[in-house]
Amino acid sequence: MIQSFLGEIILYPIKSVAGISVKQWPVVKTGLLYDRQWMLIDEHGQFLSQRKLPKMALIKTAIQDDKLMVSAPTMTDLSIALKPAEGEWLEANVWEYTGQARSVSAEVDQWFSQFLELPCRLVYHPEESLRAVDPEYALDTDSVAFSDGFPFLLVSENSLNVLNESAQLNLTMARFRPNLVVTGCKAYAEDAWREIRIAEIDFRLPKPCSRCSIPAIDPDTALIEKAPLTALNNTRKWQNKVYFGQNAIHNQTGFLSVGDEVHVNKLGEQQPPL
Repeated sequence: MIQSFLGEIILYPIKSVAGISVKQWPVVKTGLLYDRQWMLIDEHGQFLSQRKLPKMALIKTAIQDDKLMVSAPTMTDLSIALKPAEGEWLEANVWEYTGQARSVSAEVDQWFSQFLELPCRLVYHPEESLRAVDPEYALDTDSVAFSDGFPFLLVSENSLNVLNESAQLNLTMARFRPNLVVTGCKAYAEDAWREIRIAEIDFRLPKPCSRCSIPAIDPDTALIEKAPLTALNNTRKWQNKVYFGQNAIHNQTGFLSVGDEVHVNKLGEQQPPL
């Protein structure tokens, strides 16, 4: 029997900027602790992402003690408290969701505005601001911070290997921005997983992840390349969308560690049916 393991854990404290790979990490009600806890918005409260601002890929994050450290080319490093002081309430939008967020500081806003060359603000998702997961795919108790829609994105390492082999590419997993990378299983095995268990946490995988243009952005240079989307179109297209990875929702809080066994508790039809 094939045995699968958790090969990598990645969190993205600020939506659509570079992530942080960790060996062990807490899972809280909204997903990995601090994952998409912060987000950049424009003057109208709309979230900003690499889709329109590829340069966001060059913003790096790190967690040191009680600080979120942010860096970018030509910029002085920025330090943000992991438990920020209560800023002003603002309205922030993520796709169809509109909810309340808190500002961080004028100094932080100026840093991001200067680097991205447009007015923007960094906002924080406070615990008291509840955002439910799409009820079509979730329970009414499921919640998320500023992710596109689900607490986790899961991809298997061999899925990327096969995608690279099919198109003679050398894409890194960073282009696909998963939270959980699984090793040891067959390529695209996750397409049929419906319920899995990692450590003491159960996950439901209700929906495959349709991909936007972000995999075309080189995370090291922010340059756009056509080859990744061409490869997905050639191998992972269904009903005019391309899919790579599975969205996941957790049933419990706890801890995850690299090396944890991944147990598949329930299988279903391939999603997408490729």
